[in-house]
Amino acid sequence: MKNSLKNIFTILFFLTFTVSFAQNIEGVVTTSENIPLEAVNVVIKGTTNSTVTDNSGKFIMDSKGRLPITLLVQYVGYTTSEIEVTSIPVNPIQIALKEENELIEVVVSSRRRIEKVQDVPIAISVITGKQAEQTGAFNVNRIKELVPSVQLYSSNPRNTGINIRSLGSPFGLTNDGIDPGVGFYVDGVYYARPAATTLDFIDVEQIEVLRGPQGSLFGKNTTSGAFNITTRRPSFTSGADFEVSYGNYSFLQAKASVTGALGSKVAGRLSFSGTSRDGLVDNVATGRATNTLNNQGIRGQLLWTPTVNTNVVFAADITTQRPDGYAQVVAGVAPTQRAAYRQFDAIIKDLNYQLPSQNAFDRRIDQDTPWRSNQDMGGLSLNIDTKIGGGTLTSTTAWRFWNWDPSNDRDFTGLQVLAKSQNPTRQTQITQEVRYAGQLTSKISGVAGVFFIDQTSQTDGTEESGNAQWRFSQSTTSALWKTPGLFEGYGIKTDARIRASSAAVFGQIDWAITDWLHVLPGLRYNFDKKDAHYARTTYGGLQTTDPALLALKKLVYSDQAFDSSTDNTDFSGNITVTFKANDKINAYGTYAKSYKPVGVNVAGLPTDSKGAPLLDLAVIRPEKVNHFEVGVKTSPFRNSIFNIAAFRTDIKDFQTNVQAAELGVNRGYLANADKVRVQGVELDASFVISSHLTINGAATYTDAIYEKFTNAPLPLEETGAPVSFKDVSGTDLPGASRWAGSLGGELSDNARFFGNSGKVFLAIDSYARSEFSSSPSASKYLVVQGYAIFNARLGFRASQGLSVHFWGRNLLNKDYYEQLLPAGGNAGQYAGVLGDQRTYGITLKYNL
Repeated sequence: MKNSLKNIFTILFFLTFTVSFAQNIEGVVTTSENIPLEAVNVVIKGTTNSTVTDNSGKFIMDSKGRLPITLLVQYVGYTTSEIEVTSIPVNPIQIALKEENELIEVVVSSRRRIEKVQDVPIAISVITGKQAEQTGAFNVNRIKELVPSVQLYSSNPRNTGINIRSLGSPFGLTNDGIDPGVGFYVDGVYYARPAATTLDFIDVEQIEVLRGPQGSLFGKNTTSGAFNITTRRPSFTSGADFEVSYGNYSFLQAKASVTGALGSKVAGRLSFSGTSRDGLVDNVATGRATNTLNNQGIRGQLLWTPTVNTNVVFAADITTQRPDGYAQVVAGVAPTQRAAYRQFDAIIKDLNYQLPSQNAFDRRIDQDTPWRSNQDMGGLSLNIDTKIGGGTLTSTTAWRFWNWDPSNDRDFTGLQVLAKSQNPTRQTQITQEVRYAGQLTSKISGVAGVFFIDQTSQTDGTEESGNAQWRFSQSTTSALWKTPGLFEGYGIKTDARIRASSAAVFGQIDWAITDWLHVLPGLRYNFDKKDAHYARTTYGGLQTTDPALLALKKLVYSDQAFDSSTDNTDFSGNITVTFKANDKINAYGTYAKSYKPVGVNVAGLPTDSKGAPLLDLAVIRPEKVNHFEVGVKTSPFRNSIFNIAAFRTDIKDFQTNVQAAELGVNRGYLANADKVRVQGVELDASFVISSHLTINGAATYTDAIYEKFTNAPLPLEETGAPVSFKDVSGTDLPGASRWAGSLGGELSDNARFFGNSGKVFLAIDSYARSEFSSSPSASKYLVVQGYAIFNARLGFRASQGLSVHFWGRNLLNKDYYEQLLPAGGNAGQYAGVLGDQRTYGITLKYNL
């Protein structure tokens, strides 16, 4: 990777954008001490037209033929300034920003308009690109430490689920047949694969995390919330920045971005990100560490402004991941209700095997099947914004792909139980969204749009037994199980295909009854269609015609095939009432009726007593969601915010994941829980104590339970019980902590470093959460204990020139699990996804 980084940096260094062209409005942005500010965001209020300042604090903004206009001038750490422009100024506008709480005046575009986050009647958290960089939050898994309402669980990129308020994706193995409940958007493009959340951010401008259903604002239906990510757009002002980080375990991360004019109406931006790191878990079988990082991504954009009222952005990106990981470590053994000879300890004793360590946090494994988690993701998009009347018409067209090439050791041991476990997948999607947003009358504004997605997914899987499979699968005392070579090389080839199409019409209006009372109704109509094919074929093992031996083989793997097709339509909607008592208090209440589309199983199904698949599980009913929320956003005193929201979500036919005891059900399957209820309270606060000290925090209390789930899978310790299902009504949802929170602060002062003006700072961040169940049916063995981690940074930050800081993560070297999961076949052993141990390093950044 290091050679790749060198080559890309060489290319970026020699790429220049030096042609500049005059625009209508010019200005200079400085601090109150007359120090130029670089990379200040300048936006025409009520539009998506924006630019940034260069290293001299200068900007050039096209008025788009509209006067008067209001400019919003925004920069992290400073109060946003509103400048009204009634005529083209002869001289550049001089704008001096005052240092202030950056959170008060952050502007967002989640409602398809530019507005202050404190004015938006939605529970929303905003992480700027600079904040993400400074805290080391280079992917969604790090963002969850800043926004405690977010949960991300990933045993590998394919098996990744992202939740908001404990809802969104079924906990456990991924099934391609359902839609995520949390929408993930980058520059207006919907990413259908949750694996996107495991990849590095590339040149991010801002991350907006919206909580609760958002079906009337976004193209794809989102029952739990949405990530709305915007990247930095091309600028007609030349600029570049470079960043490199070094750390222990040979951590190396490099980022670069260059931008500038390519002509009078064309500008470009090219951005790169790369991350590498040695492994954090030692494999004593191979003699090398595993769970490495090896990510690279590049993104290019072209901005064309054919007229003063139209912007066209073409973007292309590709990201690759080539780690030696994600290996899980055996965390413990649960006694099951199977016979004594079928317990894990008895099995490995008969095979003369012992685990390399009884303590998962020794971080030692001896797994003999190579871990491979290769993925490629990328695509093309075309965004067209054109001003029509009092609003903007936007068209977003995109094509994306995801290629997944894995290898796993699902028995988590050095034994050849599963010699192969891999399900490579190829996914493609085409999306089209057209929407209009703007002021419709003097009292009514809103957004309306149409959306379409068509995606296909093809999985060609292989699962193959090794020479220890007979002992783990042995279910009788017959000596035939010991038949030499009976199961060695015996496995299944899987052909799983799905095509899913969805179309929607959506909209929301904002009716200003008075200046302080607004009513916001929204509606959505959705059509979803899914067609699936699943077939698995057995192969290998001992070739025999002996009916008794064939019966034993069939107990491990059997042929299975089925097709399913379903479609569904749905009306949903929401209504919000917002009451703005004054400039410091904005209260709102929301009711939303939402849904998650119908699902299909594209993995093995459980079988009946005759071995036939239970086809009534092939199609999964859609979720029906009723959501209630009240909140208030306040600024109790100068330079502060304190927001609180209370919510309740009731779901009928909750889509959940089941990991079956049958080894042949090799990917788990989907099922419906009758009723689920999630309720809680969230707090967000930020305070500027003085010009040198800021404090910010967030906390959430979540009570998430199955109100009714009578046919739940058996927990691990009850495997082998005479019944197949269990009533878990009243128990906690998996992945749901009652308490979670983050707390941080920064102490800073003005300073100069190598002739650059800036700030010397010390920042400390912490994240904590209480225990949570790590199993669809609560198991006392699969409970992740609560934990807290602490991170810190010390350094110098400049708006231009050189910045440097030292950083440390998990400073107290806390041992903790991010997830626990049973091994394939449920013999009793279970493994843990380990949280990273203490890491530390240095980051250098230079802005040109």
